[in-house]
Amino acid sequence: MLSSFLLLNDIIGTTILQHRGIRAGSKLNINAMKRMLCFLLTAMLPVLAVTGQQVPDTGYAPLIENPAYAFAKGPVVYIDEGHNNFHTRGDRYLPFAKLLERDGYITEGYTGKFDTGRLKNCRILVISNALNELNVANWYKPVYPAFTADETEVVRQWVESGGSLFLIADHMPMGGAAAGMAAAFGFGFTDGFAGDTSQAGPALFCRADGTLRDNVLTGGNRADERVDSIYSFTGQAFTIPADAQPVLAFNEKYLLLLSDTAWVFNENTVYKPIDGWSQLAYREYGKGRVVMSGEAAMFTAQLAGPQKYPAGMNSPFARNNYRLLLNIIHWLDGR
Repeated sequence: MLSSFLLLNDIIGTTILQHRGIRAGSKLNINAMKRMLCFLLTAMLPVLAVTGQQVPDTGYAPLIENPAYAFAKGPVVYIDEGHNNFHTRGDRYLPFAKLLERDGYITEGYTGKFDTGRLKNCRILVISNALNELNVANWYKPVYPAFTADETEVVRQWVESGGSLFLIADHMPMGGAAAGMAAAFGFGFTDGFAGDTSQAGPALFCRADGTLRDNVLTGGNRADERVDSIYSFTGQAFTIPADAQPVLAFNEKYLLLLSDTAWVFNENTVYKPIDGWSQLAYREYGKGRVVMSGEAAMFTAQLAGPQKYPAGMNSPFARNNYRLLLNIIHWLDGR
């Protein structure tokens, strides 16, 4: 991993030197951009996964002192597996599923297109990093919708009638693939890469600087459910409707990189300030509830590279991430 990091750092330096600066209106300099690109490329979990160097951490089992339900007595949570998902219950989101099961929920993979009749059998629908089949091996523009218009309307009506949706869409091309579904609930997903220009490594959101907001998802229902800091691993940034509540909010240190090809940043890359945008937010919608996330790795636990480096909830510095995930599920469950 270290040798790969050094190689990537050399590539970043070369890429930056080829730039003529960022777009007009930005106050950031070349060194700031280099730090951000270093962050992006050292957090390139999808690339590691594609090359077979990333596996679920099946031993990850944080303490749950007060499970929401007795084992297998809770509601059904569907985890989408029918839309070329990068994260599925049986693979990269297995630690996600196992955590919910230890909290008493029943998790099941959902295959096929979204159907009103089948959705009635679950309390919560989780969709993580869905892709159109045309983009599975082609992470460049154009990015096609992961869902048909009919499917999007089925899910919208299901939520409006009382269902709960947890929609997770990472950086390009996942953000663009899920943009239509997000828009149905008033959220504006982007097909880019969000990063902290002030430091390299995973992004820290905390109460101290206001990037982690105080609300029901970060406060929980009891004192031991309170979350004071969260780490995320690249992802995208999105806008939220007026009646939604931000959970992870970007400040002036962050930029969004919009490129034609995933992980390729050159003279055509657009750099967009995202102060006030979100990476995690929630809202009520009709009789139902919606949580939107612009980053997926923070809600699973993986072992990356030959050294099996912990990445995600199992990272030593991301010890609060699992608690936030449980708070999200409890809110979607109406608890």
